[in-house]
Amino acid sequence: MSLEAFKKLLETSGFPVAYHSFPAKEDPPMPYIVYLTPYSKNFKADGRVYASLKSMQVELYTQFKDLEAEAKVEAALEEYYYRKSETWIDSENCYEVIYELEV
Repeated sequence: MSLEAFKKLLETSGFPVAYHSFPAKEDPPMPYIVYLTPYSKNFKADGRVYASLKSMQVELYTQFKDLEAEAKVEAALEEYYYRKSETWIDSENCYEVIYELEV
């Protein structure tokens, strides 16, 4: 799946979406999504890369624990197996919910 196609998939959540980050000082109001590809997994066959899976990290930022926003992101990702974690970011005064998956 291309990054643009993955972005369109995430946009079905109804939230603003950007790869890696929004331009400086242009973050939209929360909730919003940022996604990136921190690494890939390559499979070797016959001495060359046979297939490559992109590891995707989807980050949902909210001002409070927002189960409805999480449900919308999870509906967009329903065809994928993902691992979910969350943290509070003191410096930004927000929650970050992270979904990790492969495409």
